Amino acid sequence: MAESVDILAIGAHIGDVEIACGMALAAHVRQGRRVAILHLTPGEKGHPALSPEEYAKQKTAEAREAAAVYGAQVYFLDYRDGELPVNDEVQFQICDVIRACRPQAILTHWQGSIHKDHTACALNIPNAIFYAAIKGFVRKDPPHWVPRLYFAENWEDREGFEPEIFLEVTEEDIALWQTAAERLELFRGGVSRFPYVDYYKALARVRGAETGCQYAVAFAVPPSAHRRRVSSLLG
Repeated sequence: MAESVDILAIGAHIGDVEIACGMALAAHVRQGRRVAILHLTPGEKGHPALSPEEYAKQKTAEAREAAAVYGAQVYFLDYRDGELPVNDEVQFQICDVIRACRPQAILTHWQGSIHKDHTACALNIPNAIFYAAIKGFVRKDPPHWVPRLYFAENWEDREGFEPEIFLEVTEEDIALWQTAAERLELFRGGVSRFPYVDYYKALARVRGAETGCQYAVAFAVPPSAHRRRVSSLLG
């Protein structure tokens, strides 16, 4: 069993967590919390010059470098970009990571996405949390219940997204997020023309203005939660 963490961020592709959840991870690292990252696929099929195999290798190395910026544990599943299924096998493997690192909160995708892997990731998580908590479901590690689930704001995951939780972040958090994100060629402009860093910085300012602070990041939550601004995603 790995060392327990406070937050586990789960992304469909390498890069999703770093860009959409990274400010929240940075804020909690600043507070002395421990974090972990799980990538379900490399997101290896989008490079204009490299083969999927070459880009997967590059992105895996970049993901380890980005995780090191946060002092985060990092895990990888072996699914292919664009081919992430929604089934028990995926959920069992996510369950195993949950039981290994025993988080108090999970951050992941909102299901209303233009990318099928993001939707698949979001749909797999609730059942994985369920399996992780069931004592009679025997796996390598003992059961663990995750009490908090948050859906991160992502430019690709906009359909039906309603921000309910606003986590205040600082300029220090944003700087750490940018340092980690730019370990990936994708966020240095080498793969896509989309201005990721500028977009998410501007979004943090907008969400801060909406909730009475300088910068914030927004999350959707399951229906039982209430709209509020918070200083931690851990209660």
